[in-house]
Amino acid sequence: MAAEARPYQRCTRTIMDTTDPDIWFDENGVSSHAIHFDATFASDLVRAQAGERKGELDAMVAEIKAAGAGKPYDCIIGVSGGVDSTYLVLQAVRLGLRPLIVHFDSGWNSELAVGNIHNLVTTLGLDLYTHVVDWREMKDLQLSFFKASLANCDIPTDHAFGYVAYQQAKKYGIKYILSGGNAATESVLPESWGYNADDAKHLKAVQRRFGSVKLKTYPIMGMFARHIWFPMVRRIQTVRPLNYMPYVYTEAKQDITDSVGWRDYGGKHYESVFTRYFQGYYLPHKFGYDKRLAHYSSLVLSDQLTRDEALALMESTNYPEALRNQDHEFIAKKLGVSVDELEALIELPPVDYTAYPNSEGLWSFIRKVGAPVGRLARRLGIMS
Repeated sequence: MAAEARPYQRCTRTIMDTTDPDIWFDENGVSSHAIHFDATFASDLVRAQAGERKGELDAMVAEIKAAGAGKPYDCIIGVSGGVDSTYLVLQAVRLGLRPLIVHFDSGWNSELAVGNIHNLVTTLGLDLYTHVVDWREMKDLQLSFFKASLANCDIPTDHAFGYVAYQQAKKYGIKYILSGGNAATESVLPESWGYNADDAKHLKAVQRRFGSVKLKTYPIMGMFARHIWFPMVRRIQTVRPLNYMPYVYTEAKQDITDSVGWRDYGGKHYESVFTRYFQGYYLPHKFGYDKRLAHYSSLVLSDQLTRDEALALMESTNYPEALRNQDHEFIAKKLGVSVDELEALIELPPVDYTAYPNSEGLWSFIRKVGAPVGRLARRLGIMS
């Protein structure tokens, strides 16, 4: 791989390094991730953290309330049980919004995640819709991605979240989906570490190649539905309120702990047993990708962590060997394979996503033309 052929280097501003094959550095050793952050996120993030985007947030909330007038809910919020989505729900309620909480149960929830979601909705008096996947189909699809030996082995869970949110928005005539995505904690995420989970063509190709079960009920959503039908035709907008308010990760965790009885998992996205295993073992062991580099670098760039503190955190582990072994045995049993069979799948040589059919070319075209087309559509009144 390209990352192995180049000299090792670490960013002088963040802790990102050449385990990202696509990273590049300027003459001062500043990485492409930090440069991209400065150009794309920094200005708005500084304003948000200073409370200077409150007017924009208030206007957004007013639009959401107006669009939801007379309906049982005025927005949809997908919840995993993690910090970002839990804090978003709490803030939405404080802003006077009436969200329907939706959750995709992929079969990998930890007991702690189930408890956190229960505490959230009961404490705040909210309705929860949970889409429970057909485990026979999900199990087979998850095994297919292991057999495909791809970096993004978490696609079977990630792909379905958008479908659940859009379907519930359609059912109730809701025009806004609130996302917990944010620049303060998620500005760095190398594309080279895992291919786009939204690509239905890629998902179906992997299942055709390695699967033994037809996906009859698993929620597949194609590009047309995801990027044209729902957002442009049905005018269902996805907005990210956390980008318009002060968002300090440690303070948010304390707030949700105090307000809704949230309990910590010990790592970002560790609310899922599978994602914990995927990020804590599968990616670092098989591909050399440690997502903590990206998570901590995002916090460094948003001034919530110093670079030295981030480096020190990398010297410790939030995934002890005993827990890894426990998860390994649990995942093997749940997938219906032996521990040795699961280990053999993990030890298969890594395969690039380009080895399987995908829609990357079409994605690139949509990204290129999407912004100007969207601006034109809004001017013509086709989109709100």
